[in-house]
Amino acid sequence: MNDKNINSVANKLVKAFLNNKIISAIPGRYSKKMSQADKLRKLCEKKITKPVIGFKAGGTGIPLLKKLKEKEPFYASVYKHNFLKNKKSVRINKFTLGIELEVCYLIKKKFFDSKNTITKKNIVKYITHMAPCIEVVGYRQRKKGIKSLGDLASDFGANVKFIIGSKKKYRNIKANNLKTNISNKKISQSVNGNTGTVYIDPINALRFVLTKLKKDKVILNKNFYVFTGSTVGVVPILGKGIYKGSIEKLGSVQTKII
Repeated sequence: MNDKNINSVANKLVKAFLNNKIISAIPGRYSKKMSQADKLRKLCEKKITKPVIGFKAGGTGIPLLKKLKEKEPFYASVYKHNFLKNKKSVRINKFTLGIELEVCYLIKKKFFDSKNTITKKNIVKYITHMAPCIEVVGYRQRKKGIKSLGDLASDFGANVKFIIGSKKKYRNIKANNLKTNISNKKISQSVNGNTGTVYIDPINALRFVLTKLKKDKVILNKNFYVFTGSTVGVVPILGKGIYKGSIEKLGSVQTKII
């Protein structure tokens, strides 16, 4: 594929991302296959100088992966300007896909000095805190729905904003079977979930992201967050107002959709 063409597409996506604008849908050849979508994502991220606060795992629902005929999720960078404190507001548009409720971990920067293979057992020594988090997901493009995992991956992981609840010091809290719920009481919308739907469990999704970071030789000089994927799927935003997410043993987080 012509490098000039993909570079032009990347420039348009980056401009839309930084200016919070919507552009015409990019050609499907850049998102149909994950290999091409990942190439575009990495190119876009290289063009952005804003600070990275962490990374997200996307497409962690096993039923979704099977439906889209993919073997694994993807990861994408999360930028500081899209990272909000609890109860902050998020403005949406008609290309917003929905809202998600996730477990996030705060990871020590010394992870980047490690030489060993990352496992679910040795990963715990790098975790300082964990917290509930809401992610609002959507495109920078005039398109709707998900036809391929590359649709999400190619567009900055389709992340719009992340809102984090109160952090708890990590004490090996088992997160493989915690009840979750996200709701908007104003419109009587309520969706239940479970942390066990997240790529086996959130720790496994964390392992996946950290393994990818090592493989791609990504390095940060500070502690960073990893957002492990939705415990309730992509919940449609049926109305504006306050959405509150609750995760058993971790607490709650909320945002006002405007």
